[in-house]
Amino acid sequence: MNDQLSANAESFTWLISNFVGEVHGVEHAIVVSSDGLLLTASRDFPEENAEQLAAIASGLHSLAVGGANLFGKGTCEQLIVRMRGGHLFVMSVSDGSCLAVLSSPAADMKIVAYQMTRLVENVAHALTPQLRSELRDVIGG
Repeated sequence: MNDQLSANAESFTWLISNFVGEVHGVEHAIVVSSDGLLLTASRDFPEENAEQLAAIASGLHSLAVGGANLFGKGTCEQLIVRMRGGHLFVMSVSDGSCLAVLSSPAADMKIVAYQMTRLVENVAHALTPQLRSELRDVIGG
């Protein structure tokens, strides 16, 4: 991994890549900060594509959260975009950040959503302001 990362940051990025490797049909995953910045991306996801997905996921997440608030529907937990060539899942992590996952059309959407929920439950506490800052510095630097 990156020599600049602390053990916590390295473990966090490893969990995201491991998620992609272990969940059938998942192709890529990223974590995006509340201000739309890419914090980490799964291994083998080109940085340019990860940055573009971060902008898309952040925008969609913001719209969904705003819509849920506007109509009094509570918090936005997850959104799914079904495309002919696959799916985009976006799930809230903590403090406005989100996890975005691209999957193949063959992926079982229920399993992907369930595994994303488990991942978020396991990593949300680790996404501290210090870790977010470190990940931003490494991605941006």
